[in-house]
Amino acid sequence: MKVIVRRAVALLLAATLTAACSKVPGVYVYEKDGQATAAKSGANDPKTYVADNWSTKIVPTVHDKAVDVATVAAAVAKDPEAAGKQYGHQAGTGSPYAYMVKGSGTVTGIDTSVPTGPMTVQVGSTKVTIATGPVIAGTAIRDGVGFVSFGDFTNQIDYAEAANQINAKVKSDVIAKVDLKSIKGKKVDFYGAFSALSPGTIFLVPTELTVTP
Repeated sequence: MKVIVRRAVALLLAATLTAACSKVPGVYVYEKDGQATAAKSGANDPKTYVADNWSTKIVPTVHDKAVDVATVAAAVAKDPEAAGKQYGHQAGTGSPYAYMVKGSGTVTGIDTSVPTGPMTVQVGSTKVTIATGPVIAGTAIRDGVGFVSFGDFTNQIDYAEAANQINAKVKSDVIAKVDLKSIKGKKVDFYGAFSALSPGTIFLVPTELTVTP
């Protein structure tokens, strides 16, 4: 009988500690304002959310609100903070600004030795680097569009996964449709987003990439 009681107490204690730990940031779940509300109202599954919104909302938002990349580049070079407030969007306080931009230029090369497959495009006097994969990383599109919020998901992990799912769409719906082997020297039109992580550098994740005749 004592053994049974001891096991019951141990199980109860373990359950109590687990519940308590779930409230400790960095242990199981990172909670933030709006998370509890999202969980109660039915938070989104990241993969389903992106599948439902990619072609109907995410791509059209970038297309309609993108600013000429040369204009944004000049503004950032002059005053990064002012440029961010005018053209960018922050996912949260202290986060880097993400910009939705568009442009047309000539492909000068692709570095296939790097996992992100950086493709350089010369747009007038502005050099733009576009990620072609196979690794597409970052949160530029998620943060740039302005409507994908932490409160849409259960926790920080799912919020981060939403960015991963967006980048997966970039690979399958944008990059996969372009013949990268023969693109050097050709002109391209592009839409996409980049995060101002390194001053003077534009590393774009594309939502549209079209080779022009």
